[in-house]
Amino acid sequence: MVIVMGPEATQDDVAAIVAVVQAAGVEAFVSRGVRRTIVGLVGDVAQLDQGNLRGMAGVRDVMRVSTPYKLVSRENHPERSTVHVGGVPIGPDTVTLIAGPCAVETPQQTLAAALMAKRAGATLLRGGAYKPRTSPYAFQGLGEAGLRILADVREETGLPIVTEVVDAHDVELVASYADMLQVGTRNAQNFALLQAVGAAGKPVMLKRGMNATIEEWLMAAEYIAQRGNLDIVLCERGIRTFETATRNTLDVSAVPVAQRLSHLPVIIDPSHSGGRRDLVLPLTRAAIAVGADGVIIDVHPAPETALCDGPQALVDSDLDVLADVLHTFPPLLGRAPAVAAVAP
Repeated sequence: MVIVMGPEATQDDVAAIVAVVQAAGVEAFVSRGVRRTIVGLVGDVAQLDQGNLRGMAGVRDVMRVSTPYKLVSRENHPERSTVHVGGVPIGPDTVTLIAGPCAVETPQQTLAAALMAKRAGATLLRGGAYKPRTSPYAFQGLGEAGLRILADVREETGLPIVTEVVDAHDVELVASYADMLQVGTRNAQNFALLQAVGAAGKPVMLKRGMNATIEEWLMAAEYIAQRGNLDIVLCERGIRTFETATRNTLDVSAVPVAQRLSHLPVIIDPSHSGGRRDLVLPLTRAAIAVGADGVIIDVHPAPETALCDGPQALVDSDLDVLADVLHTFPPLLGRAPAVAAVAP
């Protein structure tokens, strides 16, 4: 960390800065220039509050010169990672399609959606058994009954399961059914949950908080990694802005930025960002073009009766187009659609 002092800073101002950082066990190196002074800090600077330092007399700016997220950073892991979920790769060499119903409603609906997803080229099945909703009166999911339905559908289709966990107390239960645990946008800074999924021993999909900066997103991933789990996939699902024409504003620039800062795979959720069926395929093309390592998409056999997010779900008539996008776009970028591992 570097503290830049303003031209008006006095020797006493600099001495006060040095005293504060040394009291925290951090070394301070003072470099005095013609017009301003810079204080370089070496040590465990994480315990220092940048806001408090900026508020001290004579301070013009405080800047980090190394990332605060050590385990997920490319500084210490320069090669990009591939995460395997039930034998399916998510990483820089492939584009992975994760698809299925937003919510598990019935065995018949879930199986039908899974077969739709597989027809489009999906190698992982998404499906929510626990649904954190903005309204307490909205459908909250079937809970463990939904997990059992997903397990039965996995048995029939061979698609590994990606499903959300919303409470730290449910992690063990959900992990006993799921192949990958999803942390949704509303829980992106639920630190107890992040630590619990980090200790669960299953790959984790971490959605970006709807109001989170990219650094906050990566710091959330660091909570998971700190518990010994580096099988993390980042998911950009749109952020909250002033725009009302779409459900959220898809930040496609977050993909190359996150890939430059972190070695973790980064995917995009075109369903929850656009919020409308007619936007999903264009946003999927954009996701692949910008270098996303995969997409996660809602499909439903009868969106008009869906209990959750029906307007954004793809239907049968969209699947051939989606399959064509997955077949033609990745090779243009030197990648291939992900396929499931062949059983020995």
